[in-house]
Amino acid sequence: MESLQLRLLLSSVLLVFVLNAIPAARCNDEEDNLFQGINKYRASLNLTALTKNDNAECLAGKLADQFQDQPCTNTTGANTIPGMENQFPNFPTLLEKCHLNVTNTRDGIIMPACVPNLVPSLVLSNYTQNVIYSENLNDTKYTGIGINTEKDWVVVILTTSTPEGGYTPASSDNAASSPSSRITFSFHLFFLLLGSFFYALN
Repeated sequence: MESLQLRLLLSSVLLVFVLNAIPAARCNDEEDNLFQGINKYRASLNLTALTKNDNAECLAGKLADQFQDQPCTNTTGANTIPGMENQFPNFPTLLEKCHLNVTNTRDGIIMPACVPNLVPSLVLSNYTQNVIYSENLNDTKYTGIGINTEKDWVVVILTTSTPEGGYTPASSDNAASSPSSRITFSFHLFFLLLGSFFYALN
C-alpha cells in the first residue's frame, strides 16, 4: 500500500512538471525565433544586434495579456496606429508591475501584432515588411528588445540605451513573469518534490 502511495506521489510530481514546462517552452520557442529573425534582418542591413531587455519583456507580457482576447482583424496589430497600447486605461499600472514608468520608457516603441497561430514566418514578416514597424527596426537608436506572446498576439518592444528609453531599472519581479523563469520554477518544484519522495522511501 505504501509503495502505491509513493508511486502516485511521483506521478503527481511528474505531471506538475510537464504541465508547467511544456507551454512555457513553446512560448520561448516562438519568442526566440522572432528575436533571432529580427536580428538576422538587422544584420542584413549592417545594423548591430538587439539585446534582450528583461523589463521590456515584462511589459510586453502584460500587454500581450491585455490583447489576447481581441480578434485578429484588419484593424489590429501592425495595421493600427503606433501607441495603441495607450488604449488601456490601466497602462500606468502595467508599467508599475514591471517597475517602470513613463520617464524610463518614453523613448522606446511598442509594436503589437496579431497573427493566427503565430506562424513564425508570418510573424517575422509582420515586423520586417510593415512600413512603420520596419522603419523602427531599421533605426539605429534602438539597442534592446523585449518580446512576449499570448494566444495569437505578439508584442515587441524596442528600447534605447538612454535613461529615457532603457526600460530600467532591472527588477527581480520581471524575471518572475517571463517564460524562462516559469521553467526554472518548475524545475525547482520538481526537484523539491522528488527529494521529498526519496526521503519518504528512507
